[in-house]
Amino acid sequence: MTDLDGGDGDRLALAVLVQYRMATTEQMHRVIAPEVRIEQTRRRMAKLRAEGLVDRITLPQAGRLRVWFPTSYGVRIACEWPELRGRRPPKTIADSTAARLRAAHTLTVTETALVFLEEARRRGELCRPLDWIPEVYHPIGGGEGVIPDALMYYRRGREGERWSMLRAFVEVDRATMGPERLAAKLTSYARLHAYVPMPAGRRRATIQQQPVEEEWRRHYPVFPRLLFILDGTGPAGVTTRIEALNAAATATSTVAGFLREVPVLAAALTDLRSQGPTAPVWHPVHAPDRMVAWRH
Repeated sequence: MTDLDGGDGDRLALAVLVQYRMATTEQMHRVIAPEVRIEQTRRRMAKLRAEGLVDRITLPQAGRLRVWFPTSYGVRIACEWPELRGRRPPKTIADSTAARLRAAHTLTVTETALVFLEEARRRGELCRPLDWIPEVYHPIGGGEGVIPDALMYYRRGREGERWSMLRAFVEVDRATMGPERLAAKLTSYARLHAYVPMPAGRRRATIQQQPVEEEWRRHYPVFPRLLFILDGTGPAGVTTRIEALNAAATATSTVAGFLREVPVLAAALTDLRSQGPTAPVWHPVHAPDRMVAWRH
């Protein structure tokens, strides 16, 4: 095994990159070490690259932006650590072309993570780098599943005060799919909310006598709220997408019932960057004319 000298800093950098899939040098710096000079992060990433744990591509259309991703060796090493054990390992990137084609969406998801991480730091609350977990698979039956862009854990309340744990599924939309396809995700989450697995070897009559809980209750005390982050379009496009989500909110009784129990909110990434995610910049999809805070 590679000796990760530099201790916790190198270990955290590799763990973050494995979990987040991709990040620019500046994003890595903001996640793992914003209190030091960025040159230290550049040296750390170069060291991990020399050890074969990470690699990079350069995006010429973005001012020769360097984008980092873990190698298969780096993924194998990091997934042995307790902090990543049990997580679904990411698909490794085969070559620079594959990395380039995945970069835009993945970097936007990483930027969204930073919106919440930096807000928690400013407020003295708790959202650690590894509390942002991309692509957690949730079965909904029939061989299908829901895979949010990220699952986030966020502890509201400062140290020493009363606090509560918030959980959220995050969907990042860059306007690469039509509004109707985006809105269709509400149906998938409503199915996840209602999904009760059929235990192997039991007859349906037995199931009716001994009810089985919904699958999500095995993982969460309450169903995580659902946050849609909208990017890649102007104000008119954001409005169109929120209207599509609102139309889907009443399309079926299943979705309508889901929205009565779970907060589902949408916001533009530009607003989150400029005002912060705790500001009232979120539109409840069942009442899009309102503006609320995501933690309401």
